[in-house]
Amino acid sequence: MCQMSVMVDKEGQQELVMENVTQLEVVEEGVKVSTFFEDPKLVSGVAIKTIDFLSGTLILQTTEKVS
Repeated sequence: MCQMSVMVDKEGQQELVMENVTQLEVVEEGVKVSTFFEDPKLVSGVAIKTIDFLSGTLILQTTEKVS
């Protein structure tokens, strides 16, 4: 299987969003990630930064500026 760990990069710090992700969907509000056994999770205000297929890691970056 090719499952990914999804992380979000917040000001240089990487925070785990979800492991064993089997599906990712880009939606208007952000990115929706799903696994086999958990409910889908919507991560708002992010865009895909990098996908590393070899290590099974996907990094999201915030698109909203924190004031």
